[in-house]
Amino acid sequence: MTIILGIDPGSRLTGFGVIREDGRRLEYIASGCIRTPEGLLQNRLQAVFRGVTEVIQTYEPDTMGIEQVFMAKSADSALKLVQARGAAIVAGAEAGLEVLEYSARQVKKTVTGTGAADKEQVMQMVMYLLRLVKRPQVDASDALAIALCHAHHRQTLIQLGLDKAKRRRGRLRLSI
Repeated sequence: MTIILGIDPGSRLTGFGVIREDGRRLEYIASGCIRTPEGLLQNRLQAVFRGVTEVIQTYEPDTMGIEQVFMAKSADSALKLVQARGAAIVAGAEAGLEVLEYSARQVKKTVTGTGAADKEQVMQMVMYLLRLVKRPQVDASDALAIALCHAHHRQTLIQLGLDKAKRRRGRLRLSI
């Protein structure tokens, strides 16, 4: 049994999703959003770091998946997103988690079957795959989709016999 944390980073709102993987069975544990205060970027980044740290302490995940940076509306937005993502990655690293990154297209393709899916399609598949009756917030849904993508990726590696121990010994280097 593995607990997986998915993170959809943002400088104002960071989504998180926690699922349990037991073989091929996936179970919803929790999801939500970490809201950052208005004002200085350093305070917002600190809130992301502390929020992700709190989620890790609460749910004790074994591994973490996070979305890679995509093209933002402006360079300023992209830089803030990268920094928020870094704060979340450091929180995972500080907790000793293996953190793997996934592109938005890869997450969408894994969850819906197409890399061009819109947010509503992703939300519907997340609800279906995790048997949710209530719609999660959009950022939380995206984080759950990242966790599902991470679970699928892990299962593929296990089926191929490329477990974490072999990757750590340097037999396999992954570029995701």
